[in-house]
Amino acid sequence: MSTLVNSWSEPPLGMKLDKKQVHIWSVSLDQPLETIVQLTELLSRDERERANRFIFDNDRRHFTVARASLRLILSRYLQTVPQQIRFHYTTHGKPELSGFGGGWLYFNLSHSHGLALVAVARDSRLGIDVEWVRPLDEMDAIAKRFFSRVEYLAYSKLPAEQRAIGFFNCWTRKEAYIKAIGEGLSCPLASFDVSLSPNQPAKLLSINNDPQIAKSWFMEAVTPVPGYVGAVVIEGQTIQISYWQGNKDLFEFQEHSNRV
Repeated sequence: MSTLVNSWSEPPLGMKLDKKQVHIWSVSLDQPLETIVQLTELLSRDERERANRFIFDNDRRHFTVARASLRLILSRYLQTVPQQIRFHYTTHGKPELSGFGGGWLYFNLSHSHGLALVAVARDSRLGIDVEWVRPLDEMDAIAKRFFSRVEYLAYSKLPAEQRAIGFFNCWTRKEAYIKAIGEGLSCPLASFDVSLSPNQPAKLLSINNDPQIAKSWFMEAVTPVPGYVGAVVIEGQTIQISYWQGNKDLFEFQEHSNRV
């Protein structure tokens, strides 16, 4: 079964973000070396040190492009230069804005196999996750260990050709939720249920066996390109989502760097 790919648009010059809106950006991390060198200049010293700790060059390049892209995207909403953006990290490692923008502009970043998604919202916690769909040797064992009973039952009923999509549907939806609440893996993965069948919409079904609590969160499937699945979770309901393609002019950083 094919998965419907979201429709991605070129972003407007001026970014306006209202409450109950989510903007999702898709960015290719495979960029020319010249671009990566220039993007490195946008990173903080801490981010450069983190990039240099990667063993493989490809991982280092992808991290650099992802973090620089996050800065460039956030700078559009904050009307500042990317280099001036400051982050702090929660107890469980979730990045948040420090200073200007902190407390009202929420964001989350995920990347997999050369593709990144950035979600941005106003006054609402959110999380996003994306994965490249591929078969895993221990996929059934991982599902049995980490999925809830409801999820594993739904997964086990899928035909063989839908198992990989079902697995990564579940995984990205669970990751998006725990990233939204900011608790990381301290939140037991089996303590909440999500839908996973390719034939069903993305939904947070229950939290601690309570469907009512789950209704306070909005979940949507995100499919940037064929071969990938993702999910976004945001606090609240009646959410309007805009999908922005971030590659055409995002890396025109001289324009961004000179914008105040």
